[in-house]
Amino acid sequence: MKNHSPFLLISIGFLPFVMVLGNSMLIPLLPAIEEELHITSIEVGFLLSVFSIVAAVVIPVVGFLSDRHGRKKIVLISLGFVMLGSVITILAGRGLSQPFQWIVIGRVIQGIGAGGTAPLAMALVGDLFTGNERSKNLGLLEVFNGFGKVLSPFIGALAALLFWYSAFYVYFFVSFVAFMGMYFFVKPVTQEKYNDSVLVYGKRLVGILKKEGSWLFPLSFLGAVCLFILFGLLVFLSFEIERIFAINGIFKGIVFIIPLGVLTVVSYWTGKQIGENHVYMKKIIFLGAVVIFCALFFLMFFSYFSGLIFGLTLIAAGVGFILPCINTLITSSVGGNERGIIVSLYGMVRFLGVAFGPIFFTLWMVDVLDMYIKASLLMLIVSLWVMIVLKIDLKLFTKKYLGTK
Repeated sequence: MKNHSPFLLISIGFLPFVMVLGNSMLIPLLPAIEEELHITSIEVGFLLSVFSIVAAVVIPVVGFLSDRHGRKKIVLISLGFVMLGSVITILAGRGLSQPFQWIVIGRVIQGIGAGGTAPLAMALVGDLFTGNERSKNLGLLEVFNGFGKVLSPFIGALAALLFWYSAFYVYFFVSFVAFMGMYFFVKPVTQEKYNDSVLVYGKRLVGILKKEGSWLFPLSFLGAVCLFILFGLLVFLSFEIERIFAINGIFKGIVFIIPLGVLTVVSYWTGKQIGENHVYMKKIIFLGAVVIFCALFFLMFFSYFSGLIFGLTLIAAGVGFILPCINTLITSSVGGNERGIIVSLYGMVRFLGVAFGPIFFTLWMVDVLDMYIKASLLMLIVSLWVMIVLKIDLKLFTKKYLGTK
């Protein structure tokens, strides 16, 4: 196995960091943006969702372009879009008329760029590494992803001490650093490039879906539901701790570190443990689903502040078990010819979960108990779907992990 520069790994790892920062950094700022722009909680949640919706739509296009023109080139162009969108949001915050509309435009452009960051990072790792090194470094991507989730709310809360739109400056700076890292430390990946027309690409896509769709769809939807619940509850937490528990400022950012820090640690552990053992991955996925479902059930009865933090931390741990396993199963189960398409489809479904979480949870949080019931039912249905498709041996699982006969 060829030794790679740590700067290469850090540069690739910065890509999911950019994607996560685009939304997570704004979560603690939502009440302040709502007040400053005189908009509703649904509208301020839309600022998160529009970013992820656009990114999700762009991801398959990015996968197609990366197969034709190379992943590094498309990543650099994508980061250029992120920086352009950041400039527009900064100008909107500095006094453009109708700032909300301009921020939405900036967020759309950022979303276009973000669609070429985290998904192509997974494809790059799939191209560069094999075997245990691939699963280890895919787990490392989730660590960067989690690291971004841990730091970004704190950065957002810290930036808000200056002025409400200062986080937009931070996002430009981080995107610029990622651009420089990709440009100088990541060499173009040797890959077979395709000059297929859109029609041929579409036929190839349909063929792949017919062959791989039976397991690709349930795994992708499970990843999406995990992020749907996690991001939805993070938005709920942002409003809840400020309006109900009167917590704001830097301490508000610190509160988010607890669940998201657990997500980072569990993702790293999972990535190191699973290797190439697909049977073990399936059992870890089931374990994560059980943890998330139990945490949601717990929150139905214990919704006070410490209970909310504990329940959300358990959910983050469950997500940390599930996502590295899904990432490895998807990237390792297809060859290089199909990896760009498969990872792009997975990324699209996954980020749709991130996109719709804030929208639905801002609607659902009018009735908190009903919100937890709906989230639990959604998690249960998708988990059962995955269990049926993967044919997880529950007797073997309970004997090994729960000590039953």
